[in-house]
Amino acid sequence: QVQLVESGGGLVQAGGSLRLSCAASASIFSLNAMGWYRQAPGKQRERVATISRGGITHYADSSVKGRFTISRDNAKYTVFLQMNSLQPEDTAVYYCYADRGILGKDWGQGTQVTVSS
Repeated sequence: QVQLVESGGGLVQAGGSLRLSCAASASIFSLNAMGWYRQAPGKQRERVATISRGGITHYADSSVKGRFTISRDNAKYTVFLQMNSLQPEDTAVYYCYADRGILGKDWGQGTQVTVSS
């Protein structure tokens, strides 16, 4: 199991930026993929962005494409989510995950992002 700790959430005004970090307890180099989900109040958890072992990125929703950027630093066991031009609808708890293939996914505890209008 990989322990994941998110940080970087907070309160920001619309149009602002935040950079989320997800620090893993072990090397992320061999993981299939890592990424971010979010869950807004009263809504289901939804995938936001994924980055593969080879660094290929995928953004699940057109609303975040061009505003969010996922990246990884294998040497620091860390995945980042740079979020720009934040909007109130981006308000959610953001969860980092690590995809270990047939061993399943490991999850962080989540970090709150609140965007005020």
